[in-house]
Amino acid sequence: MPGWEEIQQQANECSEPHELIIIKNEYCLKLSEYTKRNTILYYSNFLSGRDGDLSITDKDMTGFMNAVHKCDKSKGLDLILHTPGGSPTAAESIVKYLKKMFNNDIRVIVPHMAMSAGTMISCSAKEIIMANHSSLGPIDPQLSGIPAYNIKAEFEDAETDLQDYPEKAQFWAIRLQQYPAAFLKAAIDAIELSSVLIKEWLGDSMYQTGIDDKKIAQIVESLNEHDVSLVHDRHYDIDKCKDIGLKVSQLEMDSKLQDHVLSVHHSTLIAMDKLNIAKLIGNEEYAVYSFFGTIA
Repeated sequence: MPGWEEIQQQANECSEPHELIIIKNEYCLKLSEYTKRNTILYYSNFLSGRDGDLSITDKDMTGFMNAVHKCDKSKGLDLILHTPGGSPTAAESIVKYLKKMFNNDIRVIVPHMAMSAGTMISCSAKEIIMANHSSLGPIDPQLSGIPAYNIKAEFEDAETDLQDYPEKAQFWAIRLQQYPAAFLKAAIDAIELSSVLIKEWLGDSMYQTGIDDKKIAQIVESLNEHDVSLVHDRHYDIDKCKDIGLKVSQLEMDSKLQDHVLSVHHSTLIAMDKLNIAKLIGNEEYAVYSFFGTIA
């Protein structure tokens, strides 16, 4: 299978924008033919450095419904994730829908990064497939693009500081007014919900509630261990993910699968960059897009 440079060359030879999507679709179809499973892509162009509709939101459900529509549900699903994360409630809706549609037969493939709520979705699978360069991360949810733990920490810092220095009241009033009313409560609720959800999902897919409770608790604690993680975007590589107890298979162990997955990954990112796409949800035939702006 071709590497990044060969696929880039294919893309450069395209005369029409839609041909870029055709290339991506062809590689996605080859992957499905090899695995004999359905393949759905959830891709965010978050590493481009541009602002746009990049995180997991409730609007994504339309894309998943579109991608699932003509799938043979009996074949199970390989969900390829590349995302910075987003709303835990949106992730909850997506996971419940996919589990129901594919009778809980879901593998998540992470060719590069699935952070925050992307890690949560990964924990809903029976198995995660990662490469040596792949990363998951802490399950810290985000509100309006801000890590929930950062919001909570700032309010706690304000409370502590004001106890010792009441004269700083105006400073903190100005600093905290960036947050809407009840934003702290929403952040705390999101943090608690994240732990509840992955505990539930781990217990009905990767492990079994009542039998593997200690293993599940260890994973939840490790992914929610922010006193140690310190930063929202800390990267957990495949070895770290295995150490905390997740069922992870190494992509490089199946060279043909690796070639197919990376061809899909490269062709998707190249198409998104050239077509100014911020987010893509689809399969080898259908896709829903959001754009950074007008295609040049």
